[in-house]
Order: sequence, then C-alpha cells, then structure tokens
Amino acid sequence: MTNRGPETTDGAARRSLFGRLAGATALGLAGLLPARSGAQTAAAERDGPDWPGKLAGRHRQLVDGYQINGGSPLGFAHNFLATNTSPGEATVVVILRAGALPIALASAMWAKYKIGESFKIIDPETNAPAVKNPFLHPKPGVLRTDAEAVDRLLAAGAVFGACDMALHGQSKKLAGNAGVSADDAAKECAANVLPGITIIPSGVWGVNRAQEAGCTYCSGG
Repeated sequence: MTNRGPETTDGAARRSLFGRLAGATALGLAGLLPARSGAQTAAAERDGPDWPGKLAGRHRQLVDGYQINGGSPLGFAHNFLATNTSPGEATVVVILRAGALPIALASAMWAKYKIGESFKIIDPETNAPAVKNPFLHPKPGVLRTDAEAVDRLLAAGAVFGACDMALHGQSKKLAGNAGVSADDAAKECAANVLPGITIIPSGVWGVNRAQEAGCTYCSGG
C-alpha cells in the first residue's frame, strides 16, 4: 500500500475546501440575481415585427429606398421582378425610409400635410408639387412603367416596410401644415400607411432583417 505524504493530504484538503467555497459562492450569487421568467425572456427576444418573414423564391433582392428620386426605389423593384421571369423565382423587398417614406402614405396625407410642397416632390402627371401620392393608382402612362406603381408592386407580391423613425420625424416637420401636434400627425400618418406595408422600427433595422432573410442589397435612393 502506498503511503500518502503530508503534501498529498494537504492538496486534497485544499481542493475539497476550494470546491465547497466555489459551490457556496455560486449559490450566493444565484440568490442575488433576479429570476428570469419565461415572459421576461420572450419580451427580451421581441425587438420588432416578424418582417420580412419567410421569403419565397431563389432570388431575393432588397431595394433600400431613402430618397423618392422620381420613384427610383419602385422602378428598381419592378426591374428586378421583370427580369426574373419564371413564376415564383424571385421576391423583392422594398424599404421606404428617410426621404422615400411618403411613398408609403395614402393620398389624403399628401393633401392634408402638403407633402409635395414641403419636400419638393413633383407629380409627373401635373408637373407641379404633388397634392396626392403620385405613385399610387397613377393614370396609365404617367410613370415610366405602369407596373412600378406601389399598388401594382404590392399586388405582385413585393414586401414593403416603412421606417417608423422617419414617419415620426417627418410628421413632426409637417404637423404645422395641418395645424395639429406632432403626436397627432404621427398617429394619423401611421393609421394611413398603405394596406400591405408594414411599419418597421427603423429603415436600417429593416436593411439588416432583409439581409438576414437572404436578400442581396440594392441602393434605391
């Protein structure tokens, strides 16, 4: 039988002591930390809508619209769909943020808040500051291509997101045109975002989520 010397015995004792101290410390810290309920965990994971959701098609393009620029974000989205001709082959995602946000609003908001006049947006039908959304239900031949109208793109399956930060920022600037508060303007504009367009936390949030969903990036300014 092998005799254990003093050093071996002392080492085992020290390891035993350190093990008991570590366990006690862990228990003490656990008592100090708040318990995370399932509801708290779920709330922490919810940082926006489930957008753009599961996208169909092998080819997926994000058009990042940050300026109206004559409707260029819509034109780029149309061009992508038009040149992927096989049914179900492609999906386009369009973000309307910064200067492109008004495309997401109903014509009544353009008239009430004088969006065309305030932001110097020209209606191609009248060649004057727009008093309606010129990209919504336009007359045939007004836009470069009829199919790039926002309503036509929505009907074709395009996924749209409107930046909530831009909505609030622009509502604040426009509120005085209608003699209302910034909060009331923001609420009214949010209620008049076109059906089929999702309000997302911010445009850059949307850029990230669309790319995580498999989209390549196209600048749509």
